[in-house]
Amino acid sequence: MFNNKIKGTNPVTISNIIGQGSHLEGNINTTGNLRVEGKITGGIKTKAKVVLSHTAQVEGNIVAQNAEIGGEVKGTIEVIELLVLKSTATVWGDIMASKLVFEEGACFDGKCKMGKEHSVINGYKRDYLSETDLSSETVEDATDDSEGLTAHTFVNKSTIP
Repeated sequence: MFNNKIKGTNPVTISNIIGQGSHLEGNINTTGNLRVEGKITGGIKTKAKVVLSHTAQVEGNIVAQNAEIGGEVKGTIEVIELLVLKSTATVWGDIMASKLVFEEGACFDGKCKMGKEHSVINGYKRDYLSETDLSSETVEDATDDSEGLTAHTFVNKSTIP
């Protein structure tokens, strides 16, 4: 009676959040889930799921295991498993995914390659964990002597249509 356990449910945990009103310049590489509500000028690469809310803006390429896009993307989206374009999504760029859900109202301008048997998807599955270039970038180092901190900033040099 008091031992009610819900079996078979694994809630998705968000490891990283870029909040609404935030603007991040540079690439994000993470192994955990990522939720974006603000703006990112640079690429996103995760071994898990990326979720873009309806307020999110990304100017750069997205590489993920799964993705749910509700905001605006200017760049290529590469997803190993499932890509969901919500009704509020706008994508200017190419899409590559094994599975695609396209809700009514979503906008897309680009090319789409999909299916597990597609050679690009299969090659990408082998290589996506390696150091794949998200965009043309340079690294700038800055040191804060007052606290002995060193920051590495990735500056995106790619052009977005």
